[in-house]
Amino acid sequence: MHDTTDPLDALPDDVAAAAFRRLVRHLRHRHDAQNIELMGLAGFCRNCLADWIRDAGYEGDKAEARALIHGMPIEEWKATRQSEASEEQIARMQASIAKNAADLR
Repeated sequence: MHDTTDPLDALPDDVAAAAFRRLVRHLRHRHDAQNIELMGLAGFCRNCLADWIRDAGYEGDKAEARALIHGMPIEEWKATRQSEASEEQIARMQASIAKNAADLR
């Protein structure tokens, strides 16, 4: 449920947009922080950000949104930046996804 009294909603759009762009650029720079690790720890990753911009009205398709966030086509990202996920990382990600679903009820 969305809290309509959240002060975050009063943040000017230009400030929010600048912070979002800084976050995305930071994640592009820190490609050592794998998506699976972000999912396991924080419950979101670069792909989530791509989904969220589409939910917010970005007109590009899924591949275009991911390329925008990753700074390159997703196929190139996977080939040059993504490492193999361990069973432990997958388990943490699955637990985190379950927590996300439980927190949204």
